[in-house]
Amino acid sequence: MTDQQLIRVLKVVMFSGFAIFIFGHYLWAFADLPAKMGIKGIIIVAGCCAFGLILSLPTKIYLTMLLMKWEDDVKKSSKP
Repeated sequence: MTDQQLIRVLKVVMFSGFAIFIFGHYLWAFADLPAKMGIKGIIIVAGCCAFGLILSLPTKIYLTMLLMKWEDDVKKSSKP
C-alpha cells in the first residue's frame, strides 16, 4: 500500500469518526434519546461519541506525524 492510499484510507476513517461523533451528539441534543429510552439511550449516545472519537483521534496524530516527516524531507532536500 502506497503512502497516498494509506492517507486516503486514514482520511476516510477520520471523517467517518467525525460523522459518528456528530450523530451521537445529534441523538443526545436534538433527538433527546436518553430521555426517551433511559439508560439504553445514554449507552447508545455514549457509544457513538466514544467510537467516533476513537476513530478520529489516532488518524489525526498519524497524519500530523507524516506531515512532519515530509516537511523534514523537504528541508533536507533543499539544503545545498
